[in-house]
Amino acid sequence: MTEVRHDWTKEEISDIYHTPLLDLIYRAATVHRENKDYAEVQISSLISVKTGGCPEDCAYCPQAARYQTGVNVHAILPKEEVVAAAQKAKAGGASRLCMGAAWREVRDNRDFDKVIEMVQAVNELDMEVCCTLGMLTESQAQRLADAGLYAYNHNLDTSEDDYKRIITTRTYDDRLKTIENVRKAKISVCSGGIIGLGETVEDRISMLKTLSNMPQHPESVPVNALVPVEGTPLAEQPRVSVWDMVRMIATARIVMPRTVVRLSAGRTEMSTVEQALCFMAGASSIFAGEKLLTTPNPAFDEDMAMFELLGLTPRKAFKNGRPHQAKNIEESVIA
Repeated sequence: MTEVRHDWTKEEISDIYHTPLLDLIYRAATVHRENKDYAEVQISSLISVKTGGCPEDCAYCPQAARYQTGVNVHAILPKEEVVAAAQKAKAGGASRLCMGAAWREVRDNRDFDKVIEMVQAVNELDMEVCCTLGMLTESQAQRLADAGLYAYNHNLDTSEDDYKRIITTRTYDDRLKTIENVRKAKISVCSGGIIGLGETVEDRISMLKTLSNMPQHPESVPVNALVPVEGTPLAEQPRVSVWDMVRMIATARIVMPRTVVRLSAGRTEMSTVEQALCFMAGASSIFAGEKLLTTPNPAFDEDMAMFELLGLTPRKAFKNGRPHQAKNIEESVIA
């Protein structure tokens, strides 16, 4: 069994990342296959419960109020609409529902009260519930945990050195503090990044070093390919090569061997063959459904056809226990 480490150096991760591609895929696939459930892939669905009007300046995001992207701003959704979306996602094979709100940070107000009610309602559907709501205090994280939240997403996006080029309205330390608050509440952590932002390979390696050297690895690491949106500062960025995605997924799999590596945004631009390479390299989760917040995504039936072709099976909810009962990632293989 591959050792779980928290002391990776940039040089070690760089050597892995730059391994000849076929050797890299083979090594990552070997690590992945140490888990008897390597052919299981978790299907998650993502719904925007509050869209647009965000005060942040994330250079990639169509929901930032300062950019003209054509995104229609809408207030927080009714709980009934979210529950209906969750039921549809579950019927399509999803075991996790992630609810996103275009907020800079959570505020203790009626909208947060509504999110708490949504978490409780979706949890009752026997689905893992994830939220991505911006920055959280320790008490807010605990309140979400008490409501039954299973996971919280808070991506690092890029390296610490590159961060100010992408976002100026908060700091890297703000990101890390929220992740720390989530950990204290015993909620599982979902944190990864985006490639194709104009970052260097060194930035990608640095981000993986930050994630892999956390005291406890994130239970989930999304690897997103930038989906350029007209009106954002990164609208003219070229499409990320599938080989870059494969290298990131494979490297993440090797340095965080028991983490769920998520093949996330950008799948609409990838063929079944390209996605198959990502699964071979260690991806063990996807987002399914027609949209990822505001960007297009493959439909459930397309993904089910791909699963059948590749011999993949959807992972069931709560495989590692209910909230507050989940096994420590260092003691349990959850890939």
